[in-house]
Amino acid sequence: MFKIVLYEPEIPPNTGNIIRLCANTGCSLHLIEPLGFDLEDKKMRRAGLDYREFADVQLYPDLEHFYQQHGEHRIFGATTKGASAYHEVNYQEGDAILFGPETRGLPQPVLARLGTAGAIRIPMKRHSRSLNLSNAAALVVYEGLRQLGFPDLQ
Repeated sequence: MFKIVLYEPEIPPNTGNIIRLCANTGCSLHLIEPLGFDLEDKKMRRAGLDYREFADVQLYPDLEHFYQQHGEHRIFGATTKGASAYHEVNYQEGDAILFGPETRGLPQPVLARLGTAGAIRIPMKRHSRSLNLSNAAALVVYEGLRQLGFPDLQ
């Protein structure tokens, strides 16, 4: 299924919510260090409830290590600077969707590596900063799943 990639996530409940999203959709979660919290943080565990054991969660010391292992798949970065809206992408199984830190988004060097075709956005009102990270991840994942006919989901 899809890979949800969190680049230097900062807020434990968001990651916990995304663990729950992964457990319920079959997506895998890839966390790029440094993390703004400990994986055993009480707030993260509370948000993820008991779903951690049902989710495939992998940790990487940096983005380069993720690329080395998964660079053969398409990688889309969710950013307010994206030219294409998230629903305009034709998703494929194995695609990775990269999200930046909650307080600053994906840095320019990461966006440059993704290129114009790899930068997607979620439409919002003008002058809005961003959506909550776990909400944004759910929107993009479920659009991809919808396009694929919700494989293995009932």
